[in-house]
Amino acid sequence: MKDVQEMNHWIKTHGDLALDLMRIYLGIGLMIKAVFFMSHSDYFLQLMETVGSMWFAPAILMHYVILAHLFGGLCLTLGLITRAAALVQLPILLSAMFYVHLPHMVSSIEARQSMEFAGLVLFLLILISVYGAGRWSLDYVLARKENAALFRTDPEPAKL
Repeated sequence: MKDVQEMNHWIKTHGDLALDLMRIYLGIGLMIKAVFFMSHSDYFLQLMETVGSMWFAPAILMHYVILAHLFGGLCLTLGLITRAAALVQLPILLSAMFYVHLPHMVSSIEARQSMEFAGLVLFLLILISVYGAGRWSLDYVLARKENAALFRTDPEPAKL
């Protein structure tokens, strides 16, 4: 019984670890998606056919999506400029949900699952945008180094 109570206490005191692990996993997933789009540009262009008929839009969108997923995913994985990296992803996921997957949701199970997954990723990115990087991030390390007085644990008041 004592072990369960200790484990429960550890989980409550280290709750931000779960968000950090989710941020790292999401960052790796976004980088993998960028590599997939780079190696399967025909698939990406096929998705863009449903968006509209502007001839330059697919090329611009492909570059934006790949760069945002690749560098944003790297930043999310490392926890560097985390909020900005998550915010850059939001227009991509909103567009994917409403312009790419929603019109085909009724006709295909695959489109419905893709929309549900895009919605989950969108929710997690919003959560990261609000919460920030967490303790296991370069943002935390850099902030701690810059403002050491704010992170002091001794009872002496911090001098600002």
